[in-house]
Amino acid sequence: MASIDPGADQGTGPTARRMILGTQLRKLRERAGLTRAQAAYEIRASESKISRMELGRVSCKERDVVDLLTMYGVYDETERAWAVQMVKRAKEPGWWHKFNDLVPDWFDNYIGLEEAASRIRTYELMFVPGLLQIEPYARTVAGRGNPDSGDENLERRVAMRMRRQKVLTAPKSPRLWAVLDESVLHRPVGGAAVLRRQIDHLLEMTTLPHVSLQIVPFDLSGFAAEGAFTLLQFAEPELPNIAYVEHGYGAIYLEKPDELEVYGRAFDRLTVDAETPERSRQLLSKLRNEI
Repeated sequence: MASIDPGADQGTGPTARRMILGTQLRKLRERAGLTRAQAAYEIRASESKISRMELGRVSCKERDVVDLLTMYGVYDETERAWAVQMVKRAKEPGWWHKFNDLVPDWFDNYIGLEEAASRIRTYELMFVPGLLQIEPYARTVAGRGNPDSGDENLERRVAMRMRRQKVLTAPKSPRLWAVLDESVLHRPVGGAAVLRRQIDHLLEMTTLPHVSLQIVPFDLSGFAAEGAFTLLQFAEPELPNIAYVEHGYGAIYLEKPDELEVYGRAFDRLTVDAETPERSRQLLSKLRNEI
């Protein structure tokens, strides 16, 4: 754990802190030459629990972490105090805690990672990315085409999406690079008036130095990638890069180098196939005037 500054505030939220702590526990276990099964036996747990702890998928108990540190031969009080502090801070609820009844477990992790990311690359072929949606557009998407349902949970879903967007105006906002299929801009989500406002918002957001937008024209649509995905990168060296892919009943988080390479290559191809950021802005203006 010598590479970690015990006094530093690593990460920006509980998910990032869990991952940093888990990564350090894995490194210490491997340095001690122990298997997950051996570590699991020490804390009276299953091997799969050790795996989830090391990946930051679950919260750690202070007693378990202390026992593992002893097993791994870590007796330095500063290092042990750092680990215990990370356990406590990783249990602090994120701002999205009040929306927990609306947020499935697989997306709860994503919000935490999005908050901690230093770079977000995303490809969408159905809707404008959530971080760039205006409120009436988001309401239509969240309401599955019925923005006037009067459902209280619908309003809370919209509120959560609007709150997520604050990450782009935070002091250490991530670099957002979004690639959209052109069909997104022809899909009248919420009606023509809403789509015009949504395009105006995209034009405004792309004036920010840390936001880039490219549009893949119809004639090249679907060649580089068949579905939406997001790539997350982090400033903290202890955090692995992640590819996030949603499917019908959940999402998958990919961290292996060969998996990340596939999606990294796909995104690179998309940026080549797409119009340049400046040409994309021109296309947005043209489409806006035609609606």
